[in-house]
Amino acid sequence: MGAGRFIAAGIVAGVATVLARRKLDEKVAEGGLGGAALWTRTNHRGEPISLLEGPAVAAGLVAGAAVGGGQAPGATAFATAAAAGFGLVDDLAEDTSVRTKGLRGHLGALKEGRLTTGGLKVLGISGTALLAAAAGTRRTGGAFGHLVDVGLNGALIGGTANLINLFDLRPGRALKAGAAVSLPFMLGGAGATGAVLGAAAAAAPGDLGEQDMLGDGGANALGALVGSQIAFSAPRAVRWAALAGVVGLMLTAEKVSFSKVIAGNEWLNKVDMLGRRPVVEEPVAELVETKPVASPGA
Repeated sequence: MGAGRFIAAGIVAGVATVLARRKLDEKVAEGGLGGAALWTRTNHRGEPISLLEGPAVAAGLVAGAAVGGGQAPGATAFATAAAAGFGLVDDLAEDTSVRTKGLRGHLGALKEGRLTTGGLKVLGISGTALLAAAAGTRRTGGAFGHLVDVGLNGALIGGTANLINLFDLRPGRALKAGAAVSLPFMLGGAGATGAVLGAAAAAAPGDLGEQDMLGDGGANALGALVGSQIAFSAPRAVRWAALAGVVGLMLTAEKVSFSKVIAGNEWLNKVDMLGRRPVVEEPVAELVETKPVASPGA
């Protein structure tokens, strides 16, 4: 049964990703969906790159999660779709004239009474993650224990959605990170792993070839699916350990550049460069990857 779910989810996710991308390309080529400028960004090399990979991968992940079975396929698909939606809002409606960096920056803006698109994303993904956790968490004990489980699972889904997004700064990195986190939990969520690998395989050529990027929409969706896989299949002790790791990495990312850490470690750098174009020089700051080439409608 596990192997069947893995294969089915992988095929559905891969096919849905490809078909969704073709449809999106057609719409944008016709001038729809805001036009090409809305979906174009500049990558770490200073070259134009498309954000259309994000919604295409999100569509594949949702489809794969829905057919992949497991503990809570409906809740998993919902959390993935919601994370994609709020991520896309941040991708497409972000006010680039005011740069608010990192989770701390968006929460600081909220404290000052300013709602950035990033702040909306944090609130939206956190809220929908809790809703998904409430719907998908099985009750195995008393009411208080169940409430704690719901909170734990919601935090894990929302936190992982944010964490995977932090890796979307170099070609293929977020896809590799999502697959690496999903694989150890395959026994408890074979369908989820199949969906992750299927969508990643479909998106990898464009991502590694530096033609496409996941953006917040795709990376948040990928993280939400992986977080749901852990939340709905792993034992409680493992979930607490996973949440501690997620929170620790997010706090570390506020002060330390993942790109510098990866580049400075021989083995991490080898994995990071697998399938990528050779790096000659990377003088552009990491956050430039989210900078629009042109204003929408320009």
